[in-house]
Amino acid sequence: MVKSIKLSGRETGILRTIGFGIGVSGAELAERTQIAAEDLCDTLNTLIDIGFIETGSAKERVAFTEFATENFEVNPSYANDLKLALKR
Repeated sequence: MVKSIKLSGRETGILRTIGFGIGVSGAELAERTQIAAEDLCDTLNTLIDIGFIETGSAKERVAFTEFATENFEVNPSYANDLKLALKR
């Protein structure tokens, strides 16, 4: 049985913005979510640490000065579970 995924409002907004396709850049995320850059970078790093999202360059963490140019996408291993979590 898969453990239920619980997401914060920011995490939900970020994951919905990234979507389950080709992903989006950090700059596009900042524009579309309207989350302050520092908070967005912190939340992205949390989602990377958990394994829910990946960077296009396979970095383990993304620096505040670099996140705008980085591409983010949902980790395919968690895609189905995250889709279910976003429906709740």
